[in-house]
Amino acid sequence: MGSFHYSRPFRQWLLDNVSRFDAVIVHGLWQHTGFAARQACRQIDVPYFVYTHGMLDPWFNTTYPFKKIKKYLYWRWGEYRVLRDAKAILFTCEEERNLARTSFSPYKVHEQVVGLGTSAPEFGLDQALTDFRVQPPKWAQRPYFLFMSRIQEKKGLDLLVAAYADLRSIEPSIPELVIAGPIQQQDYADQIHANYDQTGIHWIGTLSGIEKWQALAAAEAMTLVSHQENFGIVIAEALAVGTPVLISNKINIWREIERNGAGLVTNDSIEGARSILEKWLNQSTEERQRMVAATTTTFQEHFEIQRTTQRLITYMQSQL
Repeated sequence: MGSFHYSRPFRQWLLDNVSRFDAVIVHGLWQHTGFAARQACRQIDVPYFVYTHGMLDPWFNTTYPFKKIKKYLYWRWGEYRVLRDAKAILFTCEEERNLARTSFSPYKVHEQVVGLGTSAPEFGLDQALTDFRVQPPKWAQRPYFLFMSRIQEKKGLDLLVAAYADLRSIEPSIPELVIAGPIQQQDYADQIHANYDQTGIHWIGTLSGIEKWQALAAAEAMTLVSHQENFGIVIAEALAVGTPVLISNKINIWREIERNGAGLVTNDSIEGARSILEKWLNQSTEERQRMVAATTTTFQEHFEIQRTTQRLITYMQSQL
């Protein structure tokens, strides 16, 4: 039934089977999934937890005001009750939790930051990196900054390219800018090509597997000045291979990055993008080395999948 995805068989399956489980985790908001889980879990007396996955970020309300009206009506009718009656609302980072408090009212829930994680590459990264540097592709024959994400307006690529092109016109020897990722908005990509000098910029398409990890590990820094990003898995992947990150403060894990010295943080604007590129370029060798050293410790502490999974399990067990 529309985007609500109502399913009577799903509701019945929950009623018939939820008693077999110690707890239920609901992923996401605004669909029948959470509504049905609340009904079944309350009826059978099984606790449930909800991951919002950034869906309460106020950026969506500002960017899509008509959708906000629709969501507010559903919030008052059903979604608020789903969150209110959950054992806890699970957040991937502090910033996601903080932003969620500002989107809709009433808002009275049990909050818990449990994190989110990913894995470091399982192959021998040192050898893969050596192979990459011995025979680098054309776009990696000089030092480079790496943008690796979907090419769409939310990712702020136009801000990064504008800032980079301006800096390159003044100082032609700065690292190249490599843009890797699928084009989801062709008109947006075309505008970037048309509006900004492409000297030193390489659009290389999507990378995967060992090629993705090699590109991440060989980069001077990974940079992403998104307008909104709940987590940013590629940021955690960059940290996992020892690459500092230059990001906007609209990527919700920015606090963990800044606090641990694993990268630089700025506003999502052309001026902000330029400022972190300049700051990186003006750092001493020792400052860069300290930042590189902080990347893997930050990854292990905050974003390594086994640790974050255990953190989730430990918390849920404490609530049963």
